Amino acid sequence: MEILYEDNHLLVVNKPAGQLVQGDQTGRTTLLEEAKAWLKEKYDKPGNVFLGLVHRLDRPASGIVVLARTSKAASRLSEEIRSRRPRKSYWAQVAGEVPPQGQFIDQLERDEFNSRVVAAPAGKEARLSYKRLNYVDGVSLVEIALETGRHHQIRVQFSHRGFPILGDRRYGSRQAFGDDAIALHAREMSIRHPTLGEEMSFVAEPSKDWLNQP
Repeated sequence: MEILYEDNHLLVVNKPAGQLVQGDQTGRTTLLEEAKAWLKEKYDKPGNVFLGLVHRLDRPASGIVVLARTSKAASRLSEEIRSRRPRKSYWAQVAGEVPPQGQFIDQLERDEFNSRVVAAPAGKEARLSYKRLNYVDGVSLVEIALETGRHHQIRVQFSHRGFPILGDRRYGSRQAFGDDAIALHAREMSIRHPTLGEEMSFVAEPSKDWLNQP
């Protein structure tokens, strides 16, 4: 966990690939637990530390996660997320040569673990746009602007078109990508500060070896 920004209301971190954001049945240490422990130690806080989770990031992905340090901030940030005002930008490495730029609009339907593209009117609309930054040795590096926030959206929409994210065996990748990781990184997020009302933008660069895998 890399700390990108902190004040009395926000904690913004760069989550490593493979770490759960919040707990599940595996019992692994989560980002939320690690961040609470960091705050407790830094400020020598007695008792429990409040930290609100207002959005999520898939376990095998890396990148920006914004956490709320107060209940007021959590409420206001959650409303921001529901209204789709925050701007989110991702980098991904996908198999194949994608067109230089484009927009994907699909209907997605999910079960407990997976999502898939279905025919309208079933499912929920999923929209994203992208541009290709590079293409080398059968792999495209793409920058993605996420317009909706559906379950596994980027992973499903690229895989559906024959461009699975590297390492994402759940959605068709045949290539490994590090340990417990896929080549999806939440690189930038812009939000309105929950108390100041100012627009703030945070950038989390991928790890040094991210672009050199597999």
